[in-house]
Order: sequence, then structure tokens, then C-alpha cells
Amino acid sequence: MKKTIISALAFIALLVTTSCTADLEEINVDPNRPVSVPTYGIFNFANKAIMDGTRGPFSSARMALPWVQYSAQTNYTEEDRFQFRQETNTALFNSYFLAANNYKLVIDLNVDPATKDEMSSFGNNDNQIAAARIMLAYTFSQLVDTYGDVPYYSYGNSDADFQALQLDEGILKPKYASQQKIYADLLKELQEASEMIVLSEVVFTQGDQLFQGNAEKLKRFSNSLRLRIANRVKGVVSGAEGHITDAIASGVMLSNSDNVGLTYQNDAINPSPLYIAFFINNRDDFTISNTFVDLLKGTLGNNSADPRLQKFAAPITASLEDVGNNLYTETDDLTKYVGMPYGIPSASAPSQLPNTSRFSSNILKTDYTEYFMEYAEVEFLLAENNNWNTTNYTNGVKASMERWGVTSAKISTYLTNLAPASEENVLTQKYIALYMQPTEAWSEYRRTGFPKTILKPGGTYALNNPFEGATTYTFRALNNLTEMPSRLNYPVNSPQLNGENYQEASTNIGGDLLTTKLIWDKN
Repeated sequence: MKKTIISALAFIALLVTTSCTADLEEINVDPNRPVSVPTYGIFNFANKAIMDGTRGPFSSARMALPWVQYSAQTNYTEEDRFQFRQETNTALFNSYFLAANNYKLVIDLNVDPATKDEMSSFGNNDNQIAAARIMLAYTFSQLVDTYGDVPYYSYGNSDADFQALQLDEGILKPKYASQQKIYADLLKELQEASEMIVLSEVVFTQGDQLFQGNAEKLKRFSNSLRLRIANRVKGVVSGAEGHITDAIASGVMLSNSDNVGLTYQNDAINPSPLYIAFFINNRDDFTISNTFVDLLKGTLGNNSADPRLQKFAAPITASLEDVGNNLYTETDDLTKYVGMPYGIPSASAPSQLPNTSRFSSNILKTDYTEYFMEYAEVEFLLAENNNWNTTNYTNGVKASMERWGVTSAKISTYLTNLAPASEENVLTQKYIALYMQPTEAWSEYRRTGFPKTILKPGGTYALNNPFEGATTYTFRALNNLTEMPSRLNYPVNSPQLNGENYQEASTNIGGDLLTTKLIWDKN
């Protein structure tokens, strides 16, 4: 581009997608002035930046993952009890904007007359723009769901409040757009992006890790994401109900083949974030929680034992080495699956760890797939919007089980005894299906109050092993909270970096507090 400076991070994306050469003429090319910018490399870099930044041992496992009680700490249990690290929060916030900046770069390169023809060699220009718009919508939906009002960028809307990612325009301190405006524009962006997709052309000609070049899959993801967002803000943001209807009519995910996720490399060079945490960085300090294991065992909730338990957790006889090398055998003896007590004081944690289940080898593996969205979630969204429809409900449970590799026989048995469709049962099954997508589960819990099996502050639960004569414990939250956080604080450096706009946003949302509810939070 004539006026766009390609960021160093975008350039790194080029390095990891371009092979080396011994040609002396090419060696002498200035690496800071690349002749060609492969947009698929920038796109892939942005996708990985999101997943690395939001699903790792700090951004996920020290905040949303334990808060929704998919996991529990074996050390540092203060973080389970809502005393999170501010530097982790700042890194999370920054990772979203890093990705957003690179998605915008893909758009800019495909729009600029000086580069768009060259970019067409990497895929249809409109499809590349649509893919970047859709992933920008995903990124900003996560930001607004987490913080409330945030700086926001829109490709198709020049609203004066949308000032993020405008460094070329000299905007160094962007306004924080309102939640109302952001959600309304996200729905518009996803609709327009879906409509601009050229189905007869590929998304990217090569290297497309999310959609494999399939424009139809991209379109179904766009409509499914629009359905998710519209469902969250229905009754709150004008026009959301119409978007629900239009997204479904325009075509949402139809099977697990439509799932959109990033599969990490099956090696120790670019493995999944949690594999790095456990087997490269040796951070063996969180595992599957007691309330979630008990829900799957049928001890809590309205259903019988769930065969996904054996896919999510390893038996207590499996060591971490066994899990890392997939050397254990699943068992139907449910006494061999025990979750780590959630919300206990740090002093008692070591006593509870013996004979506790770890995450399974399905999760702690190099080539784990971190999902942006799955077909099962779409079926639960359809069930909700079809008055808790039984068919959609059953389809969602089945899709989740098939995605995790449960046998047909076990699926059939479970579905035969499945609790009838209702608000509670559908949303509880949705919670199970969102396992390892903790931010979305957190948003749904804040919106709906389900599942009811979540242990709340002040609640009492059994210990795995007696501690100082006690066989039970009480979950005592920190930060003076009496319930799960309603949002995250803005990063601690916000007043210094963008003070005036930060103060205005804090006032507009009702205070930069963990207890400030977002506009759709009905729980």
C-alpha cells in the first residue's frame, strides 16, 4: 500500500508462511520492504494471535475457564475465586487488538488500488474482505462481551464513534463506542459480509486454516455467528430479532463439518496453548473441576452419566506423562473420575490433588483444535428460538458427542434417557457442549443464569479428602464479590494511555467495576 506501514507482527506472519531460498538475488532483498504480502499469512497470524492470546494458561485457565468451572486450580486458587492478575487481563485485551489490526490489514490490501490486483492471486478480493470482516466481528464481539464499551472499528460504517485501528488517520486515543452501537454494527457487518461472499470462488487460494478455501463454510460461519450475537442481544438491541430470522434463512451450520477451529501443529514447534503449558512450560497447576465432573457423572443436574466424561477427563490412575503420551485406557467405572474441588483456599489445595483426574489426552495434545464456533451450539440456539424445540436440542447433544468421538451405541443410550427439552435442560447441555470455549460459556451464564450446577460464592461442597478435620468446604469469593464477575475491568494502563475516553466509558457503563452488568446481562 502507498500509505500503509506493514507492522512487524504482520511481517512475522510472512516469514512463517514463506520458504527460504539460496538465491543470492533474493537474499539481498530488503526484508523490511517485502515485494509481495501473502494475505493468507496475515490472516493465519491473526487467527493464531486470538487463540494463543485467549485460550492459554493465563488468559483462559486463570480467568474464564475456572470461573465457569470447567477447571479448578491446583495452586493459586485465589484466581478461581476471582482475584485475577491484571497483567493477564491487559495481555488479553491487547491480543484482541493485535488480531483486529491484522484483519484490517487484509482488508486494506484488498481494497487499495495499488495492491488489490496483486492480492487477488491469494484469493477472490471480495471473499478475502468478507473473511476479514467476519473475523473482525468475532474479535470485537469477544471484546464487547468481556468489557462493555470499547474502542471499535467498522469496515462499512463511518460512525464518528468508531475510531479504533485508525493510526493512519492520526487517531491515537480512540473513543469507546457504546455497546448498543457495537452490537448493532456487528450484526450489520456480518450480514453484509455474508452477502458479499462469492460462493463460486475460494476464500484463499492456499493456507486457509479455518475454512480450507470453502466460501460456503465461511458464509455459514458468518450467519451462525450473527445468530449467536443476535440471540444474546434480542430484546435489547433494536433489530436483533430480524437478524435471527435472516441469519437462519441465509444458512447456518448444518453439521460438524461446518465447525470453525484452529488446529495446532502435531509437533513441539507450534503445539496447542495448553500442551505448551503442561509439557513445555511444566505448569501442572489446573485441571478439570469437581462440579463439572459431577454434572457429567449425573450426580448433579437432570441427566444420567454422560459419556463425554471419559473424553474430557482422564481416570485418576493416569499420570500427567500418561496423558501426554495417551497411554491410559478409558473406563466406564465412574469412581475413577474425580474433579478438583473448585473455589478452595490455596492452603488446602495440595491435600485435594491426590487421586484427582487430569484433563484428557483429547485436550492435552499437540494438535488440539481450538474452536471459534461449533455446529452443536447452533442447534442449541435454534432450540431456544424454536421455543426449546426437542429436535434441535437432541441434534445439539448428538453433534457434541460425535465431535468428541463418543461411540454411536453410547450416544443412542444417552439420548434415549435424555431429560426433556426445557430452558434449563437445553442451556445446561449447551454449557457442556461449550467445554473449552470458556468465554462463550461465561457470557451465556451471565445472560441466562444456567447451568444451576455452578457452585456460587457461599455455597458448600464436599472435599475429595479430609483437610484439618473437615470433609466439606465453603466457596468464599475474593474482590468482595458475591457472584461471578459480570465483566472484566479495563486494563490498568487505560487511564494513562487514553484517560479522557476511558473516564467517559467508565461513566457510561456505570463504573469500571467487576460487578457492572452489560446491557444483555439478565442473570
